[in-house]
Amino acid sequence: METKGRLYGIGVGPGDPELLTLKALRLLQAAPVVAYQSATDKQSIARAIVSQYLTGNQIEVAFHLPRALEPEKAQAIYDQEVEPIAEHLAAGRNVVVLCEGDPFFYGSFMYVFTRLSEQYETEVVPGISSLMACPVALGVPFTYYTDILTVLPAPLPPEELITHLLATDAAAIMKLGRHFTKVRDILHQLGLASRARYIERATMAQQRIVPLDEVDPAAVPYFSMIVVPSKNRL
Repeated sequence: METKGRLYGIGVGPGDPELLTLKALRLLQAAPVVAYQSATDKQSIARAIVSQYLTGNQIEVAFHLPRALEPEKAQAIYDQEVEPIAEHLAAGRNVVVLCEGDPFFYGSFMYVFTRLSEQYETEVVPGISSLMACPVALGVPFTYYTDILTVLPAPLPPEELITHLLATDAAAIMKLGRHFTKVRDILHQLGLASRARYIERATMAQQRIVPLDEVDPAAVPYFSMIVVPSKNRL
């Protein structure tokens, strides 16, 4: 009876290669197969983060999980994209799947996990997420004592963003991209713009911190965040 390979989902952090955990590094270098999300016309960010740690004799598998698809259409595409990973696992080879930030915090590994974890033994290694990295890079304490923190995806309708922002002490607004202008205007409407801080590509070499009203809405990348820290100071 052939032994199946083991699936590992490792968080590689927000961009700084030194923020990779020791456990993730050990598993990465021991794996015969390394897989990572990569758009067809772009370099994989996850691979770039760990490139200096790759051994040079590992099999690499790139897969593409396009965003902003209708659920029914995405299902078939995602099923197909994880097939090469499943083939290696079925052949008895362990596979490490890289994931920016943390695998289970808006991470691309979740789509691999839901398709393969019931068939193959799986281990997930947490990573430092942008939620932790951005406030530190900005130099602003996020929450104190009993403060409530709310994580908001920018694509939410305006009325939902307003409701959640009014009900929380601190907020992280993610996935800005083309939704930046909507979010900025809401923050001004609610009197939160003076507390809000914008950052993109936190901890990467290309990290940028820009005053909210000086951000070019047409140039906001996917890897950006607006942090609204607590007004409390203890």
